[in-house]
Amino acid sequence: MGLKRIGNGTYYYRSVREGGRVRSEYVGKGEVALLCSQLDAAGRDKADAEREDWRAERERAEAEDRAFADWFDQVEAVAEAALVAAGFHRHHRGEWRRRRDYRDRA
Repeated sequence: MGLKRIGNGTYYYRSVREGGRVRSEYVGKGEVALLCSQLDAAGRDKADAEREDWRAERERAEAEDRAFADWFDQVEAVAEAALVAAGFHRHHRGEWRRRRDYRDRA
């Protein structure tokens, strides 16, 4: 809600969330109201800056994770190609096994 001018006085109210409801809380009037308003604004600015720093750090970490996942996919594709070329196959899409060659049994 913030600062209110009623008559010749300046009053400061703060909105407070309790459970699922929001209620107004009287803080003070006059110079006390102005000071409390400035302190709350400074606290909000600090919280916004911290939230922005956290968001930037999270985005950087997610970018690193995506880069690592892309690199891992490339390594996995090379390893799979090498195993297939060496005569292996994935048994029921699970472990790698050497492919049997029934022509050599004769």
